[in-house]
Amino acid sequence: MDMERFERQVRFILELDKEKNILRRTHLSDNGRRENDAEHAWHLAAMTWLLSEYANEKFDVARTMLMVLLHDVVEIDAGDSYAYDPEAQKTAHERELAAAERLYHILPEDQGTYLEDLWKEFEEGKTPEARFAHVMDNLQPMLLNDSNEGNDWRQNGVARSQVEKRNTHTAEGSEQIWEYMKKIIDRNVEKGSLKPE
Repeated sequence: MDMERFERQVRFILELDKEKNILRRTHLSDNGRRENDAEHAWHLAAMTWLLSEYANEKFDVARTMLMVLLHDVVEIDAGDSYAYDPEAQKTAHERELAAAERLYHILPEDQGTYLEDLWKEFEEGKTPEARFAHVMDNLQPMLLNDSNEGNDWRQNGVARSQVEKRNTHTAEGSEQIWEYMKKIIDRNVEKGSLKPE
């Protein structure tokens, strides 16, 4: 066993544990506490396998599951930037780039490079895997919001236009899932959970 390699892997594994402390704005489906980044990532990985048949194109499911499991690792350093907070979004990319530089370099070079490239692929959203990963990343909080009577949207004053803007490219990954998501948006506008504009 290469002990230096193993110890670097263990350091990264322990660093990953910090993702459990990053709270998101979205509450769990039982109207309970806020979910953390690790729970979000696990949920996306399970959803990727379960919903893969609705992708517009064939894609590598296992690669996408790894992509979504690790897509928010950078938030260990950068923190969670709420999707509908324009001020936080202004600096999110810079903070995440700095986090990626530190976090992925904990690992041995081959693994660190692979995971950093996978994260960049997700961020760019151009491959079939990244397109479907983004569908999952947008669908999951929407499902939780809908199950909570739209309380997270309501409390943050989110409007239909903001949700639609966030989902500009969702249909590129799955037209079928986007059709379902549009019904959720309509339902929450009717209930007053989302502002109509």
